[in-house]
Amino acid sequence: MELNRNQYFMIGLVLLFIGIELRMVDSVVLNERSTKFLTEKFGSDADRTALAPLMMLGGEGGGIRRTVHPPQWLGWCIISVGSVLILHSLAMRKPGG
Repeated sequence: MELNRNQYFMIGLVLLFIGIELRMVDSVVLNERSTKFLTEKFGSDADRTALAPLMMLGGEGGGIRRTVHPPQWLGWCIISVGSVLILHSLAMRKPGG
């Protein structure tokens, strides 16, 4: 499947908005269901492996929750990729033309 101009533009916009959102938040607290999923997939010592930015917190109701602290560079990276895709879409031919 070949992507056309409109699809590149939409993917670029989505990535741009995700990057802006990542730049606006300091941390995200996951619910018990998401924490359980991460623990099942990556084990209980996830803080020392690939999920280094996660740390355990006690949640309301006695459940254990994790807090994700996205690195600052991640938001800028996603904003950059989204911007390049938007500019690329504007340089392409219009569909059907």
